[in-house]
Amino acid sequence: MIQIRVQPDAFDPNAEQESLWRGRPQVGALVSFLGLMRDLNEGETVTGMTLEHYPGMTERALQAIAEEATQRWSLDGVSILHRVGALLPQDPIVLVAVSSAHRGDAFRACEFLIDYLKTRAPFWKKETTTKGERWVDARAGDEAAAGRWADGSKPDQGRAGS
Repeated sequence: MIQIRVQPDAFDPNAEQESLWRGRPQVGALVSFLGLMRDLNEGETVTGMTLEHYPGMTERALQAIAEEATQRWSLDGVSILHRVGALLPQDPIVLVAVSSAHRGDAFRACEFLIDYLKTRAPFWKKETTTKGERWVDARAGDEAAAGRWADGSKPDQGRAGS
């Protein structure tokens, strides 16, 4: 089961995660990442942010990333929710949640999903700072994180998988 949503509305992270395990006794692990808007970036106070995307294209990109995760790991469910539009500090921006029979697959898949989402999904961020508005460039660290997965390998395969 793959759930992809891009929306301007707030979401309930707990309810979204519960949808991946409630009534599904085969699930033994749920791992999630919740990204929040910060009030500081590059040493400047950030008072708001606008997230833009290409409708349709963005959802297809997220679907492809989720499908790749299900090919690499044994997963029962994947949920990716991403906000667009106007956001304020402390607003949830993104939720990536993964369910699996075992924690190892769930941890690695969740990390893979957020790493790829940050570098391969067509989203654009414009921050409002005390000095005005600015577009946010991709971080080199995000590219490096995604690069670990590029050859199809599964970093840290040796960890316990149950």
